[in-house]
Formats: sequence, C-alpha cells, structure tokens
Amino acid sequence: MENGAPEDETAAERKMRFLFALRSKGVTDARVLTAMERVDRGQFVRGLFAERAYEDMPLPIACGQTISQPSVVALMTQALNISPRDTVLEVGTGSGYQAAILAHLARRVYTVDRHRRLVREAQELFRDMGLVNIVAMTADGSFGLPDQAPFDRIIVTAAAEDPPGPLLAQLKVGGIMVVPVGQSDTVQHLIKVTRLATGYDYEELRPVRFVPLVEGISAD
Repeated sequence: MENGAPEDETAAERKMRFLFALRSKGVTDARVLTAMERVDRGQFVRGLFAERAYEDMPLPIACGQTISQPSVVALMTQALNISPRDTVLEVGTGSGYQAAILAHLARRVYTVDRHRRLVREAQELFRDMGLVNIVAMTADGSFGLPDQAPFDRIIVTAAAEDPPGPLLAQLKVGGIMVVPVGQSDTVQHLIKVTRLATGYDYEELRPVRFVPLVEGISAD
C-alpha cells in the first residue's frame, strides 16, 4: 500500500507514470507502448535493485551485465519498426527484458548471449510468461545465427566499434538493424542500419552507453 491506497491502485498509478516517462522521452509508437505496458520489468530485476525496477535507469544484473533503462529499450524497439510477420535476432539476451518486449511485436524472436546463466534464467522467465515465440540460446552473438538467417530485424544490446559484418550480412534487403557503436569507455551512438539492394544506409539516432560486445562464450 502507498499513502493508504489499495495495492491495485498503486500499481495502476505506477504504470501510468512508467508510460508517461516513455512518452516524454519520445516513444510514440502505440504498439511499442502497449508491449512496454504488458511486460513487467519487475520480473527481470532481482535482489537489491528490485525496488528500482520501475525507474527509468539501467540496473546491474548477473554476470557483470546490465538491464537497459526502459526508455532506451522502447526507443530501440521503436526504431526497428517491427511488423507482426517479422523474425528478429537479438544479440545480448541479458535479463531477457528486451526479448520479451520484442515477442509481443514480432512473429519470432531469436536471442543469444555468451553467458549461459543469463540464457538459462531468461528461458525460465519466458516459460513462466508464456512467451512461446522466443528461442534463447548460448552463442557468440558477434557472429549472429547464420543457420536462421536472414532476419527482418536485428537488435544488438552491446556496443561494437563498428556494426559487425556477420550481422550486416544476415539482414534481409529492406531489413533494419539497431546497434550501439563506439568505444566502451566513451559515449557511444545508437545507429540504425537499413539494408538496401545497393548497400547499407546508416542513421545516427542518439548517444547511449552499453557494455561492450565481446566475442566468445563465457565460462559462467
């Protein structure tokens, strides 16, 4: 209870504040806002930071990784312009929050992470939430998933120095990739890449800060 208000009223007010914060940051796509409303970020944040799950800020998770702030998740998702028939590749499963949002928008979501523990915990959450259109696996995301390519959309939730060549190659003509680009110790830029019949179009969206994209499979 909060100030004597019923528990459900408090939750409703919290949801309103959450959505208002997203709109104030430039999230206008109705489908994205609905997906953000349907997925409870609190299910993906555990331990000491659980009480801050509904704040618009990144939070630490296991394996030295982070869960991105909701406004960045929403803006990246909005930039993908996902249709209900799309197949999406996510590089960097992390907590599973971003993949859960994508699952409400796309036909199928493939998500990969180099940390086995994160993939295992995300798979459990997806099962609990009934998200049957997500395939999560441990893999070196910098090489994508060539066996499942090409993809309509690709989202990378770790920063690379340049958009990875293998991922660009796995994007369909007309497809979109959203990826943070830049050195890990400086402010990076979120880039939207559209594959054209004649090459690639690059659009800089906004400054961001993500953990670096690391090659290989982690021991944990």
